[in-house]
Amino acid sequence: MNSATRFPALLEAFFTDRLMRQREASAHTIASYRDTFRLLLLFAQRQLKKAPSDLAMEALDTPFIGAFLDGLEKKRGNSARTRNLRLAALHSFFRYVALHEPAHAALAQRVLAMPSKRYTRRPIDFLNPSEIEALLAAPELDTWAGRRDRALLLLVLQTGLRASELIGLRCQDIVLGAGAHVRCHGKGRKERATPLREDTVAVLRPWLHERQGQPTDPVFPNARGGSLSHDGLAYLLSKHLATARQHCASLQKKRVTPHALRHTAAMELLQHGVDRATIALWLGHESVETTYMYLHADLKLKEKALAKTTPSNVPATRYRPDDEVLAFLRSL
Repeated sequence: MNSATRFPALLEAFFTDRLMRQREASAHTIASYRDTFRLLLLFAQRQLKKAPSDLAMEALDTPFIGAFLDGLEKKRGNSARTRNLRLAALHSFFRYVALHEPAHAALAQRVLAMPSKRYTRRPIDFLNPSEIEALLAAPELDTWAGRRDRALLLLVLQTGLRASELIGLRCQDIVLGAGAHVRCHGKGRKERATPLREDTVAVLRPWLHERQGQPTDPVFPNARGGSLSHDGLAYLLSKHLATARQHCASLQKKRVTPHALRHTAAMELLQHGVDRATIALWLGHESVETTYMYLHADLKLKEKALAKTTPSNVPATRYRPDDEVLAFLRSL
């Protein structure tokens, strides 16, 4: 079987055999890998003038892969982190190729040797209390969409749910009354429960009553009754940010994404004295080490550390050892 016909077969087997059957990858992982290969094949169509079904494995060499990754940054405006995610998907595919198609082992090794791109880690974006207040006041509560959006924003700011967890919530996942909490299926298919504050319950209860959804219906539907998409979530957030920026000057130059709302929940917990292990459990992090980024972003914590240092107008003193120490050092 020639390489031109092997590529479609290998790609199909990679998704059905490796990802779905062997690894039982989550729907989010499969969707991410799918998007990577869709972009790659569209790039191949433009550059090589070949349909995906006619593409040979030999064409997917390091110069071609490198040009594809550079195009993601330069033409699509993707960040280095997104580029690295696309490369990780390609690495996964070529590890499968090296195992199941030895004829392409050398090609696979060359692609696997391509390194991830280093990037500058900027401090995380999060909202302060006045910015949170302005954002929550932005939705118009005399409309169905406004009441939905305020309940959604309040829930994510208190619980720190990921965007995928938020839009995947079903009515049966919200438990009100004594021990009110929200259940979600998080990253790595881990299920967790997050308690709800009284003010959040006070907003969710009338919303769910108005929603009148079945247990398996989405908590926050779109206008057609289906689940919100990631684009839909980003749109409603940007819409309310535009309103909030008119009343809160500090939001003017701040980049606020759905993930920034998750960071805001974490910073609220940290600034109220919650330990890092609890924050990691609250947010569904795989490791406590992940929460170090919140320590780096917490300026108040750094200001407390600064307050414990010697003021700059106090002359520094120099340590002077006693004569015995000096004598010892001279004897060396």
